[in-house]
Amino acid sequence: MLSRLMSGSSRSLEREYSCTVRLLDDSEYTCTIQRDAKGQYLFDLLCHHLNLLEKDYFGIRFVDPDKQRHWLEFTKSVVKQLRSQPPFTMCFRVKFYPADPAALKEEITRYLVFLQIKRDLYHGRLLCKTSDAALLAAYILQAEIGDYDPGKHPEGYSSKFQFFPKHSEKLERKIAEIHKTELSGQTPATSELNFLRKAQTLETYGVDPHPCKDVSGNAAFLAFTPFGFVVLQGNKRVHFIKWNEVTKLKFEGKTFYLYVSQKEEKKIILTYFAPTPEACKHLWKCGIENQAFYNGRVAKEVMESSAKIKREPPEIHRAGMVPSRSCPSITHGPRLSSVPRTRRRAVHISIMEGLESLRDSAHSTPVRSSSHGDTFLPHVRSSRADSNERVAVIADEAYSPADSVLPTPVAEHSLELMLLSRQINGATCSIEEEKESEASTPTATEVEALGGELRALCQGHGRPEEEQVNKFVLSVLRLLLVTMGLLFVLLLLLIILTESDLDIAFFRDIRQTPEFEQFHYQYFCPLRRWFACKIRSVVSLLIDT
Repeated sequence: MLSRLMSGSSRSLEREYSCTVRLLDDSEYTCTIQRDAKGQYLFDLLCHHLNLLEKDYFGIRFVDPDKQRHWLEFTKSVVKQLRSQPPFTMCFRVKFYPADPAALKEEITRYLVFLQIKRDLYHGRLLCKTSDAALLAAYILQAEIGDYDPGKHPEGYSSKFQFFPKHSEKLERKIAEIHKTELSGQTPATSELNFLRKAQTLETYGVDPHPCKDVSGNAAFLAFTPFGFVVLQGNKRVHFIKWNEVTKLKFEGKTFYLYVSQKEEKKIILTYFAPTPEACKHLWKCGIENQAFYNGRVAKEVMESSAKIKREPPEIHRAGMVPSRSCPSITHGPRLSSVPRTRRRAVHISIMEGLESLRDSAHSTPVRSSSHGDTFLPHVRSSRADSNERVAVIADEAYSPADSVLPTPVAEHSLELMLLSRQINGATCSIEEEKESEASTPTATEVEALGGELRALCQGHGRPEEEQVNKFVLSVLRLLLVTMGLLFVLLLLLIILTESDLDIAFFRDIRQTPEFEQFHYQYFCPLRRWFACKIRSVVSLLIDT
């Protein structure tokens, strides 16, 4: 039996798990890891795959079963951190934005940071004036399609590309104008470098938003940047605290505290409330890590280490930007190419459905916007005749970076199950969904069979969760009962020792307090007399018998 147990445990340790990591260009890297593989092992595999040496700025992000985002810890087991069923899905992202991205040593690193900031712009994390937005989009266009060519780029060509969730026709014309007249001759590397230099100057560069509420109940977004801690409400930055002014970060339950020491010994405590205790802990952890990276010697040492890199610049495979469609895929441009283990997949889902699900996953509420400089309102294309008279805008809502939280990619069959469940429940699909699923629409028999599987799958997921909750409640109750029993026993022991004749300084001090004397004469002495009376009566009964 012992040998069977040992062989079973060894098989468990040797078990391999499939991991899929979505990269910054939305291509996917798939590998297998052992049960005890640490996060560092997976991260090193990715960096080797990307030919990346300046890797301190990057990390792996995942979403747990409760939809809470986390950064993968490199010193802990990947399997234990994810707490979900394999295959595991994660995202490779920039974790610490470089203070000066143009100063990065290698072009491959600058290209990956460019892809990250392009995502930030697309999802609404990077706020800017309309003029700046047009310039940034033009840099992206130049980097990915090259110089303007009248034969290849007809009128309105910039509208076929999705730089922001939505935008106006006036903004599209401005993007095309800059691309035609100002950027001709720039190589992809030069355009990406200029894009990084411009993005670095914006207030929300490097912002990874955490939805919270202030003490008045107003929605806000907290974020950590290379230069300090920021608070955003509406589309305004209402607080900016430099890293050297932050003295302490603390959290208790859902409450997050930021202790600030400014000039003239002025001390401030900023208090915010996260949606859940887990979200608050994640916010605190991100703050601690960012402060350690930017306020200590880490960032400087990383730059010094990068300066020592001596190798031939690795080849970068850039692909052309994919034009958007009526129901665009969640994809944002070029993809790193041609490695056998990289799979490319585009999940076609309507933008509005995607944004709704992203809001849900971030537990956030959009905030109404007020202008700051030029208007920054979402990117609504107006079909009215007076659209040209309006200010070109990027967003018609307040700062809502919850839209930007790209969740961990789902399994390949998840979209099919979603569409199937709608048909089972009698819900109609949109025209776009019908067109996209027309080629693979299941027959009535297949729908019924798959529907049974879907219901069984849902029921199978519900029961273990209920059992886990019941087990947890029972364990908590047992712990409370044992604790109360121990406290009661300790209290009795303390009373007995105090009322005894032990001549110990600790007990002498207790006996001399007024509270003890009151307890002794009002409660202990009557209780002792009652017990003595009962004992005498019992003894007399025993003697009589």
